[in-house]
Amino acid sequence: MTQRSFRHFCLAAIGAAALAACGGGGGDDDDGPVLQTLSSRPELVSGGDVLVEAALTEPSQPLKATLNGSDVSASFKADPSRPGRLVALLTGLKVGTNELVASNGGDSTTLQLTNYPITGPMISGPHETPFVCKTQDFAMPTGGTLGNALDANCSVATRVQYLYRTSDTNQFVALPTPTTRPANLAMATTNTGKRVPYIVRLETGTINRSIYQTAILHDPVNDPAPGPLARPAGWNGKLIYPLGGGCQGGWYTQGPSLVTPLNDSYLSNGYGVATATLNTFGNNCNDLLSSETILMVKERFVESYGVPTFTIGTGSSGGAYQSNHTADNYPGTFDGIVTTNSFPDALTGMIGLGDARLLDIYFNTKRAGQFSADQQRAVSGFRQLNEIAFLSDRTGTSGTSARRMDPTAVYQDGTLNAGVGRNFRYDPATNPTGARATVYDHTVNVYGKIAGTPGFAQRPLDNVGVQYGLKAFNDGVITFQQFLDLNQNIGGFDIDFKPTAARTVFYPEATRRAYESGRVLYTGNGMASIPIITRHGLGDAVTGGDIHLKYWAFSIRERLIKANGHADNQVIVGSRAPVELLIEQMDRWLTAVKADTSNRTAIQKVVANKPADAVDACWTAAGQKIVEPMTAFGSGQCNTIDPTSSAPNLVAGSPLAADIVKCQLKPVAASDYKQTLTAAQLQQIAAAFPGGVCDWSKPGVEQRPAKPWVSFGPSPVNLMFDVTK
Repeated sequence: MTQRSFRHFCLAAIGAAALAACGGGGGDDDDGPVLQTLSSRPELVSGGDVLVEAALTEPSQPLKATLNGSDVSASFKADPSRPGRLVALLTGLKVGTNELVASNGGDSTTLQLTNYPITGPMISGPHETPFVCKTQDFAMPTGGTLGNALDANCSVATRVQYLYRTSDTNQFVALPTPTTRPANLAMATTNTGKRVPYIVRLETGTINRSIYQTAILHDPVNDPAPGPLARPAGWNGKLIYPLGGGCQGGWYTQGPSLVTPLNDSYLSNGYGVATATLNTFGNNCNDLLSSETILMVKERFVESYGVPTFTIGTGSSGGAYQSNHTADNYPGTFDGIVTTNSFPDALTGMIGLGDARLLDIYFNTKRAGQFSADQQRAVSGFRQLNEIAFLSDRTGTSGTSARRMDPTAVYQDGTLNAGVGRNFRYDPATNPTGARATVYDHTVNVYGKIAGTPGFAQRPLDNVGVQYGLKAFNDGVITFQQFLDLNQNIGGFDIDFKPTAARTVFYPEATRRAYESGRVLYTGNGMASIPIITRHGLGDAVTGGDIHLKYWAFSIRERLIKANGHADNQVIVGSRAPVELLIEQMDRWLTAVKADTSNRTAIQKVVANKPADAVDACWTAAGQKIVEPMTAFGSGQCNTIDPTSSAPNLVAGSPLAADIVKCQLKPVAASDYKQTLTAAQLQQIAAAFPGGVCDWSKPGVEQRPAKPWVSFGPSPVNLMFDVTK
């Protein structure tokens, strides 16, 4: 009997109907059944269980299956919604390689499954240490906490609670017993028209050292026990995955909170909801670790309830980072994304924060009083003068600032004092081997370590050749002498984020991996063919400063155009757009795409089925919707209502995509300047830039397309880099 091995997976790429097209084979009547995993990729199974589908080639013949030699035939059950297919939740997988063999009256098929511990990791590289458990601080909605962790991986026993929505106070409260029907039990009418008791099944546990929760409408009396083939009557078949913001202080901790899945807007419409503490950037400012956690938590959800019709990723600020990264770097995990206060990625965001710190030091220490307020605004590009100090945050008051680039700052301002003990904290003098609280060190598994240090992370950060204030000089807002002095003395940072006279120099390998692994958002993988609704921020109008600037939404659009030739699958809306409306639009959009059985490509289906009301628009403060093409700058009602800030790197000539970590250099040329310069003045500029100035018309140094499904270990599949070697 011949053997055929299939190692293919499709994670509900728009819906269960697409799964058949994602199988690893097929053939004539002599071929074996087509096997595929439904809950994860076959090489990325976690927790010892996996949901598998077998497509029968001989429907009249029984399926025979073994897992590692043990008969599991009885585990396969018919899927009523998909004739000719059987589904099995297989348990007891060993850590490492497992072999599923199935036959159906003909040849046998082998599917290799690689299982990882429920504590992880799978693709994010070695676990970070120290790592502070927070189960004892995690508040449960019915009172109390999860209690102390059971092991060093911060694990707790999985628990299920039932809550109901009150009709009188509109709150979620504990259901006294499964059979209790309180007098104030509300009813929910889902967006599929089902009217069911508003009772929620809430599951809480730990996955990948993260506390996770899933929530779904489930009536424990009238619904069967939930399972992949026993869906609750109130579930609309769709999953929303909310992601939390923050960043500063988001390292070395499990986190004590998450974006609650007890969201009335989601649950009352019938959505399932899933999220975890490591999906809140205030706990974990590492998009790779977040994506890995999403994969594992979604796997748990699918094994519990079945494959969702589609999954929507959504979040604000740091939640937008995670939505973008997971959608693009791990295609199929999210079928559509709705983001608010949108940024492309955390890494390129650091460029602006670092620039703000350098300008803050220059304007207020090095050259205090020598630049007017208008001149400082022109050099920085910010609408608000206070934006410079806010993003720089030398005093530790803003919470969203350049302090996330400083290895000791969040210890000093108390963000992590209660978590990481003093013996663990980095101090250059007293504890040089301690934990460094920076975005870069938190992602050392990607960037690699600097040789000759105790393990400091290489930084993809550089400002060599950047002509700060170039537009301000060309516009005549600052003088030649101011422009020259600024660029002679702006300086850079050492590895501890202390100012230096010399500019910051990048690490080539770290920068290459930042691009190639998608730490710099690419948009040419998963985001190339899914619906995207981007709600821009409006920090531009905050007089005290705010990190959520409007132009970042258009950086995402520019990257989509750059990678794919268009951004027809993206809608940009203003910061006053109702989020509930955007989720409802995304639902209609994805539902229409799923129903499209034409021969169109995936992106053609997305563009063709965009709802008529899913268009670029902004809202006035009074709630009036204005429909017009959204642009970062220029005329238009929306830009009149909400003018856009620029940023220091844009003023220096960077393209709006803002995706260049290290620019290529070119010689100083008179054509770069609108002001008339003498030969002597050009020589002075050239002396300030001995290697040349940025050539923004060229790609960045080491810039390249990102690869999807990259691993940093322990999974060897698509392994890009192993920090331990």
